[in-house]
Amino acid sequence: MPAQKKDTLDQLYSLIANEEDARVCKDIPDEACREVPRNFFLILAANVLTKLGDLLISPKTVLAWLMSAVGAPALVAWLVPIRESGALIPQMVIGAWVRRKAVRKWFWTLGSVGQSVSVLAMAGSVWFLEGYRAGGGLLVALIAFSLSRGFCSVAMKDVQGKCIPKTRRGRLSGLATTLGGTATVVLTGLLFWDRGDPTLAFYTVLLLLAATLWLIAGALFAGVDEYRGETGGGGNALRQAIHSLSLLRDDRPFRHFVITRALLLCSALAAPYFVVLAQTQSEPGWMLGIFLLANSLASSVSASVWGWMADSSSRQVMIRGAAIASGTCLAVGTTGLIAGTDIGSVWLYPVAFFVLSIAHAGVRLGRKTYLVDMAGGNKRTDYTAVSNTVIGVILLITGGLTALVSLISEVAVILTLGLMGLAGTLSALRLREVTGD
Repeated sequence: MPAQKKDTLDQLYSLIANEEDARVCKDIPDEACREVPRNFFLILAANVLTKLGDLLISPKTVLAWLMSAVGAPALVAWLVPIRESGALIPQMVIGAWVRRKAVRKWFWTLGSVGQSVSVLAMAGSVWFLEGYRAGGGLLVALIAFSLSRGFCSVAMKDVQGKCIPKTRRGRLSGLATTLGGTATVVLTGLLFWDRGDPTLAFYTVLLLLAATLWLIAGALFAGVDEYRGETGGGGNALRQAIHSLSLLRDDRPFRHFVITRALLLCSALAAPYFVVLAQTQSEPGWMLGIFLLANSLASSVSASVWGWMADSSSRQVMIRGAAIASGTCLAVGTTGLIAGTDIGSVWLYPVAFFVLSIAHAGVRLGRKTYLVDMAGGNKRTDYTAVSNTVIGVILLITGGLTALVSLISEVAVILTLGLMGLAGTLSALRLREVTGD
């Protein structure tokens, strides 16, 4: 890299890191320390691009609309479970494979290219097929997309742990979310605000654009200068994955973290029910734009703050995010229980959704930073793979249970998730500090 360009990156990194020499390197070796500024911005750019891609193929908006548009509305219910759990459940097997390699950035690049190809397959299904054949094509492509995402999830935490020092990882994730959130505010206004029902060609172009973003992200991540790390687990990947489950039995701090993370799923699961309640208050198309804007703004205004806080104590970020999420759910649920869901104000649910989105950003960023900081070497990869696989299964079970509770009412679901979040807050209080280790 030219010296002038390297000096510019060093200066920018110094401003973001808030340190004069930009070289506080905890938990990484000296050879990795020298490349921290360059790696920081490469990982940052790749993350921002994938966050933009996520907006363009959101299962809750774009893919759901496409399912109805192609004539397969009955398949809409499968979109979110496949999108989330499909990326999480296989991660023990993926992790056992990844941990055998000394350099792991190529798994992220492979996953990003895989997501790009999968989104191209979605565009092809929409454009060339009709009815349930098109819907089935979307689901098959989404399964491939989720599996590819699993590679990215396992590899990202490990590469970040090897290339970015402690006390700087939280602000990297926070800045990526803030930049991605700011960009999605603009995209939300351009693509969804005060617009009629878009054509099939319009959404196909969105899919092609998203595929391009993942391809560029993969190319950028391939440029990360990752030093060779520990390897192990050269045996059968499935056997090694099953063996890794013993971490839940033998590693008490890790087991406590997984339990806490499971309870904190409330911040993600409650959001759709806020939208459902809001639909009884106003015209759905107008309200959808409000919720999209609220979600984007919440990410852009809060993530960097959460990131800086996580570099001091990721545990405290989890506690505060969980407390805000559970408090919001309990407040909205109690209001609905006492006053009824038709409360006369169209702004209650969007405002509550905005607060919940801020809380979810804190919970998500806090637990990611906590997991990276609590272990090193191959243990970090094992922790990521095992926790994500377990959470993927729990997510499916919890989703089924909330669906049953929703037969009573949406308010009952929100109250239940609020109590779940309260339990998660109390559990997080008993986690040990790891950021300063």
